[in-house]
Amino acid sequence: MSLKKSPFFELRSGSVDTLLFVVKTTDLDALAGELTRRFEATPEFFAGDVVAIDVRRLAENERVPLADIAKLLDSVRMRPVGIVAEAAQHAWAADAGLPLLEARDRRAPASKGAGDAGDNPASAAQEAPQAAGAAPAREPEPIARPAVPSQTLVIDKPLRSGQQVYAKGDLVVLGLVSYGAEVIAEGNIHIYAPLRGRALAGVHGNHDARIFCTCLEPELISIAGIYRTTENPLPADVLGKSVQIRLEQEKLMIEPLRLT
Repeated sequence: MSLKKSPFFELRSGSVDTLLFVVKTTDLDALAGELTRRFEATPEFFAGDVVAIDVRRLAENERVPLADIAKLLDSVRMRPVGIVAEAAQHAWAADAGLPLLEARDRRAPASKGAGDAGDNPASAAQEAPQAAGAAPAREPEPIARPAVPSQTLVIDKPLRSGQQVYAKGDLVVLGLVSYGAEVIAEGNIHIYAPLRGRALAGVHGNHDARIFCTCLEPELISIAGIYRTTENPLPADVLGKSVQIRLEQEKLMIEPLRLT
């Protein structure tokens, strides 16, 4: 019997989306301390999420113990599946025993040594998928989606704790997003009710995506992987108010909406 027609399994080409844990320092103690601080307040937010360790921000002569970083990620219940590296980094990056992955993105990676902007734990944690060297066949790889959303999903019922909605384009929510609920979109998110759970827009690297909300009381907000949690309290002029959220030079900007 041909393997191609086997009823038991298939081998197919494909890709798997991941978060990127972007390493910007060789100081493992400092990285571990910041990672713990960021996640101890919100331990469930990225529990079980698959991540690739991205070392492209390091200088040419810098090295990090990737096996130790993988253990750190595992300690906060994130699941490292591979390494994203420049071609010149492949020799030492491969020593960690994780596969080298390719990442494709619509924006070039920020220059090495660039400062951090926004609440982004890849200076202890996650950024949107970016580009790197060649990947072995059939390995999971972070991928980017087109900048222009292809469709809009409308949800006209409240979302309870534990519910999750994913939209490949824009997402419009007409009801309450409760604590513990999650709305995710590759494009923009519009919420015409209180947002008390998590809202993640532009999840495949769309830095132009925005979040619009008529009552902002979130557990987490994120655009293209750059996020802010409740451990960083919102200013009084936007908490509970109508707002738009956008990125400006990789920093989350939360601005009141003037509706009248």
